[in-house]
Amino acid sequence: MKYIVLPDKIYKGQPQRLSFYLAMEEFVARYVTEHECFFMWQVAPTVIFGRNQLIENEVNLDFCRKHDIQVYRRKSGGGCVYADSDNVMLSYVSVGDSVGQAFNRFIQMVLLVFRRMGLEAVSTQHNDVLIDNRKVCGTACYHVDGRNIVHSTLLYDTNMTNMLQAITPSREKLQSKGIQSVRQRITLLKDHVSLSLEEVKTLIRETICSGELVLTEKQLIEIEHMEEEYLQKEFINKL
Repeated sequence: MKYIVLPDKIYKGQPQRLSFYLAMEEFVARYVTEHECFFMWQVAPTVIFGRNQLIENEVNLDFCRKHDIQVYRRKSGGGCVYADSDNVMLSYVSVGDSVGQAFNRFIQMVLLVFRRMGLEAVSTQHNDVLIDNRKVCGTACYHVDGRNIVHSTLLYDTNMTNMLQAITPSREKLQSKGIQSVRQRITLLKDHVSLSLEEVKTLIRETICSGELVLTEKQLIEIEHMEEEYLQKEFINKL
């Protein structure tokens, strides 16, 4: 499996907004001929919600505006997610007509990484990965033109206040039960391993990838053009 790399000479290692990475996934799925591809990314504080969700039901927009938290819609289903630079997002793209098979392969790769860390993790029917019965990783997927896109949020660490306040259902739980009750349902990878986030990222890449593919400047221009759809208010606010 090839690891997809952004050229340092253009982006200089700086993270892009989340919409760019969603477009990058779709570009890889539509135009990169490798059978399997993978990459990781991190973003500034951002909320991402599923294709079938109503933004006003899922996102505390006032809190997000006040705290400079960006909001985007993705094309996969599933629930609302908060991401920031203290966790890592995983993107897997593969050839095939079965999203279920791609999802299962991705989950098995994630579980293999955890085993290499010395951790016992399990997957659930709700697309989550658990350590000690607490969620550490949530996953969603969708299909496009004979390719499958699977993406996941791995909770190495995170800003718990932002997570609970930016997402509306979690904000309600915060008011009624407090941070501790939510904290009991999720776990942070940093509490289970001595590895830094960068070391975790290195282990993930070394475990599941062999070789890399550096995107060209022309391809980056095409990704940025594709990103425009994800930035349109009509797309973000639809349905």
